[in-house]
Amino acid sequence: VWFSAMTALERIAEELGVNERWIEKGGAHWLNPGTLTVRDIAHTMNASNARFVTITAYQLPDDEGFRLEYHWDLDGQLVGFPLHISGDSIESIYDLCEAADWIEREIHEGFAINFRGREYEPLLLRQGDKPGVNLREEVR
Repeated sequence: VWFSAMTALERIAEELGVNERWIEKGGAHWLNPGTLTVRDIAHTMNASNARFVTITAYQLPDDEGFRLEYHWDLDGQLVGFPLHISGDSIESIYDLCEAADWIEREIHEGFAINFRGREYEPLLLRQGDKPGVNLREEVR
């Protein structure tokens, strides 16, 4: 049985218990996950046979934390979940989505965001470099 992308998106929102509607912007569908954790989202997306694509990180102005956008491919449709973190850590999804390994490590090194529940092997940092030295404002 073939399902349209919108039907799959509506089913995902329902499974996540999110009452908001998907917003189409920039060629992708976005859903504000509210108070859901990234692991809740990853479990639901995995169950929907979606493929994890990447995470985009932004440092918010005025010390308001970070915005992490989690991107997934669902039958050729890009879907995203923006998450705001006020501190410097969030749960890792590497154990649920192996493709998250590299980008979690990149974000850790670039923004000094810790992904709880995982170990890190250096990607680009040299001996003595502190995570966040290249991108995070207060570390520079």
